[in-house]
Amino acid sequence: MLSEAFGGDLEVTLIDKTDAFVFGFSKLDVMFGRTTADAVRLPYSDIVKPGVRFRQETITAIDPERRWVTTDAGDYEADILVIALGADYDFDATPGLADGGNEFYTEAGAARLAEIVPTFSEGRVVIGVCDAPYKCPPAPSECALLLDDALTARGVRDACEISFVLPLGRPVPPSPETSAALESEFAARNITFIPGRRISSVDGARNVTALDDGTELPFELFLGVPKHRAPDVVIASGMTEDGYVPVESATLRTRYPGVFAIGDVATAGVPKAGVFAEGAARVVARQVIAEVRDSEGPGPYDGRGSCYIEFGSGRVGRVDIDFLSGPTKTGSFNAPSAALVAEKEHFGSSRRARWFG
Repeated sequence: MLSEAFGGDLEVTLIDKTDAFVFGFSKLDVMFGRTTADAVRLPYSDIVKPGVRFRQETITAIDPERRWVTTDAGDYEADILVIALGADYDFDATPGLADGGNEFYTEAGAARLAEIVPTFSEGRVVIGVCDAPYKCPPAPSECALLLDDALTARGVRDACEISFVLPLGRPVPPSPETSAALESEFAARNITFIPGRRISSVDGARNVTALDDGTELPFELFLGVPKHRAPDVVIASGMTEDGYVPVESATLRTRYPGVFAIGDVATAGVPKAGVFAEGAARVVARQVIAEVRDSEGPGPYDGRGSCYIEFGSGRVGRVDIDFLSGPTKTGSFNAPSAALVAEKEHFGSSRRARWFG
């Protein structure tokens, strides 16, 4: 948006420690063999937009008061600073997770499981979320349903048990209809759903995971979602409270002048999911455009977004979430359909074309 508005008249520097972007939903595609890890990587080097430069560097320090960023390659001083480093995974917060279980929320974890899942043919599977909030709330539910698909396709489902542990009371709390549809799928597929509980530890030696109420679940395969928190460099900057950067929900502004925070690193009153990061980025871009042009600012961030949900058996549903524009959070459910399969594909392809084309 900034490149389209100003071209080369505004210098936009994008810094990322990795060389490519990966959609969150692509990790499940990799994990279940729909595609490969290399195929879902979108290199930042493909971005060719006037006024925009990419630097593959690791951020080592942030000074929000001076709007100064230090990387392993140099220093950057900004007139406007946007913190968008996402949420990191705190493996140490759940004893035994790093050694005793598998996780499917990193690219490496999903790629590793792409080799493990096809070989699993008998025993107990526990899909467990270690704490909330976590990125993409429906993703663990999708994992359970797609795993059921994979085991069924190989004719080994009857020899396997699947349990799904979730710290939330329902799979998609803002949308009772969506939650009910997912819970119905769990029941129909003999997936044991354990809501309102979190994984407190993983004992790889005994193949047992403990829940926060002391219950133990044995497993032959553990698939975990680690606890989330802001990256260390953001915490060290002094910007965080309770693990994340507080912002004004309407504007995504932090308490530091000229500093915004968007996406999973921020506490904006919306789920930690890519579509909400995208919506927040639009609001910040509009504010920057208005400031540079000395024009009227945009309306407030409405906290709206649509999440596509894999229901298994080649079906995709959608939940439309509204967190900020009304008096209460709402979520409307769109039942799985062939049209939504195509719509999800267009969601990804249209953004690939816009951002990297």
